Amino acid sequence: MDVENYRRLSEDIASAIALVSMRVGRWDLVTPIDSFLDVSYDPPTMAVSLYSLSRAAEALDETGVCALSVLGAEQQGLAERFGEPGLPLQGMLEGVAHQRDEWGNAHIDGSLATFSLEVESSHEAATHTLFVCRVREAWQGPARSALVRFSRRYSGL
Repeated sequence: MDVENYRRLSEDIASAIALVSMRVGRWDLVTPIDSFLDVSYDPPTMAVSLYSLSRAAEALDETGVCALSVLGAEQQGLAERFGEPGLPLQGMLEGVAHQRDEWGNAHIDGSLATFSLEVESSHEAATHTLFVCRVREAWQGPARSALVRFSRRYSGL
């Protein structure tokens, strides 16, 4: 399989953008993702895919809980901000309006929807780890259109 051809074609799959956040000790770790999905309604279950060697995958493996905030179309700046490589953990959420769930994880204000997730299992898949998570809490946010990435560009639905 030609990897570059696959990469080019897979970038043309429209994906909603979310921020996954975890409380690691006294710090917040926040990263944008586009690889998450609803798995089941009964019981409510989602899957989250993270690069296995990332700080986020390590943190989720360690903490076992996270928050997932599906960004609204007007929140592109947050996706870009948290997508910058090498962001320091200290002050990561400074200036970003958010609420905390009972585990201390940040739910981003203004999102389309937010979920509190608890890891039930994890599975290695190529360079990524798939975390299968039970949805413990869910809230609808004020956004009415999801931020979507298609062909390396952000847009709203």
